Amino acid sequence: MMSENGQTALAADARIAAMRKSTVPKNLFVAPLESPIGTMLAVHDEAQCLRVLDFQDYESRMHRLLRLHYGQVGVDFSLRAATAPRATRDALQRYFGGALVAIEGIATATGGTVFQRGVWAALRKIPVGTTVSYGALARQLGCPKAVRAVGLANGANPIGIVVPCHRVIGADASLTGYGGGIERKRWLLSHEGIHFRSDRHVA
Repeated sequence: MMSENGQTALAADARIAAMRKSTVPKNLFVAPLESPIGTMLAVHDEAQCLRVLDFQDYESRMHRLLRLHYGQVGVDFSLRAATAPRATRDALQRYFGGALVAIEGIATATGGTVFQRGVWAALRKIPVGTTVSYGALARQLGCPKAVRAVGLANGANPIGIVVPCHRVIGADASLTGYGGGIERKRWLLSHEGIHFRSDRHVA
């Protein structure tokens, strides 16, 4: 007879599998986008919703997240080279040009668990030019003891910059990690008007 923990684990796996099946797009499209901090790869669905935005030098991570959220390329969905939608290109260009709120209008969609999607939605509510700690973000989500889980979800965010995980910092105001590299995080925060020295928030 299966234990209660085993039944719970199977039920959780079934929910995640069902959720992923319901959110898998038939076709995804990938396009390179140039930026001041390196070439990015933008993945969109047929509705022109941004699904992934990552840096080209982390392409292997992009594919890992795609597999995690949507399954296998060529089996569960196709991934084709294409031009990024004009709305996404223009918004990112304006953001890098100094119109910092331009990216707030970019439509996004993600896979992930319900908890992860809740964290990612909260990230989009962090105002430009501000930062929050992992603990503060956990409290905002109503789960103050889930700081580690919030940190893991933040680190698994597939849509860089637009879903601004770079605005989350350590409780001691240190930069902590960033999937695109700590110098890119520093650049993005500086671009948004927040400056750090020796990984400590000073202004």
